[in-house]
Formats: sequence, C-alpha cells, structure tokens
Amino acid sequence: MSEDSPAGGDDSGTPASEDPNDDEQYHLEVSAGDVADSVLLPGNPERVEKITDGWDSHEVVAEHREYRTATGTYDDTPISVTSTGIGSPSAAIAVEELARVGVDTLLRVGSCGAIREEAAVGDLVITAGAVRQEGTSDEYVREDYPASADDRVVGALVTAAERLGYDYHVGVTASTDSFYAGQGRPGFGGFEAAGADELVENLREANVLNFEMEAAAILTLANLYGLRAGAVCTVYANRVTGEFRTEGERKASKVASEAVSILAEMDAAADAAGVDRWHPGLGLGE
Repeated sequence: MSEDSPAGGDDSGTPASEDPNDDEQYHLEVSAGDVADSVLLPGNPERVEKITDGWDSHEVVAEHREYRTATGTYDDTPISVTSTGIGSPSAAIAVEELARVGVDTLLRVGSCGAIREEAAVGDLVITAGAVRQEGTSDEYVREDYPASADDRVVGALVTAAERLGYDYHVGVTASTDSFYAGQGRPGFGGFEAAGADELVENLREANVLNFEMEAAAILTLANLYGLRAGAVCTVYANRVTGEFRTEGERKASKVASEAVSILAEMDAAADAAGVDRWHPGLGLGE
C-alpha cells in the first residue's frame, strides 16, 4: 500500500491519514488471526528463523521492511515472532500494530552490553525495569513515567532460565537511541559526546545492568495500553572486562519461547482458580 492510498481509517470516522491501517497493518502487513496472543520481538529479521528453529512448527505470515513475522507453536502453545529492526522508533511501531490485531503479551528478545562485571558474556539479563534514555517513549508520556516489566513475564522468564539451566541476572536496563555515543562509546574519529566519559560509571553506580536499544519503549507502551511485556537479552559485550563475543546467541530465544509456554500455564492456573490475575500462590497449571 502506498502512502497515498485511501485505505485505512476506521468506523469512527478517523481519516486514513491519521490511522493508515485497515484490516492489514500498514508496516507489519499482518491482520487479526495472523499472530498469536504472545509475540517475541527480536531486532534482527535474521533472528526470526533462529527463534522458530526451536519451535514445534511455524509459518512466515508477513515480511515488510525490517518487520518479519512468523506464527507457530512451542510446547503446543501458540506463539509468534516479529522482528523490529534496531531502535525504539521501529519497535514502537511494532507494538502499536501488534496491539491493534489483538496481541496481549510482548517479549523483547535480543543482545546487550553488560556494564557490570558479574554479567559475563553469554549470560542472560532479564529486565525488571528500564532507564528511558531513548526518545520514543518521551513522545507518549511524561519522562518520570516508569518503564516497568510485567511481574508475571519476569517470573516466567526467570522460571524458563532456571528450567534450561542458563546463568541469568535480573535488574535494570538502560535503553538508548545510539549504539555509540549514547552508550559511552567513541564515535567516528574518536568523537566523544558530552558526558560520555561518565555515563557508564554513573549507571553502574545506580546498579544498572546493561545497555540495549528497545526495552524501555516496549515496556512503556505496553503499560500504557494494558499489555504484558518483558525483555531478555544475551550478553555479547562486557564493558567492564572489555570482552565481546556473539556467544549464546540462541539462549534468549529459547528462554523467551519457554516463558510463553509458562505464561500459558500461569493463565490456566488463574482460570482454574477463578481469578483475573495469576499470583505465586496458585503455582503453575498442569
């Protein structure tokens, strides 16, 4: 669909220019029924195939720009994956359009740079909340609004990591708009942004665990829209030790897929107990 297409809008009279989505979403090219209730959100489109390799079955249902979407099952649980590209602006578009087709659970899956020595290369970082050092979420809500992960998603990710025997850390993530200057790295020719020399140490002192580029926007939008969301990333770089290796690339994918199955168990336990929200006292469904 071109930008000049008259398609889109809705029955309330909203013009197509304000909401260019009809049955099919403008950027993702998915419609209701194409995706499961729970969607994994990697950045790299090439990671989609690596994620679905571990599923029972899957089918690519849409591919447009940086957005590649596949739907299938994992442990007999319906599941989807949509790549978002790099950064919060494109991730926010994915959240917007997935919400419009009925998705209720979003799990960011990716890689990150750790800024604490104990988070070794190959370990996982499960985000409990995020520093909103990106600009996308600022366009939605006041800057002191928290980017917090859903407690059920955090619990499911921890349970998945334990089941799979992976080393993991739970804590605060810093989401940035720049892989270089925004994360205290030198730019081209040795350029250093103002405050870059203090950035990493200041965040370390605040007990922040890692850098990445999408979690804060995903968590903020999910909270605004009443969705469940969380994030899990494999550590590729440790900024304290100076190590960098693409080690354990599939760990975050496996944990996130397992977490979707665990969330289904949680939901079943809540339904069986006749309550709206799962809590630890319910245990997990059979």
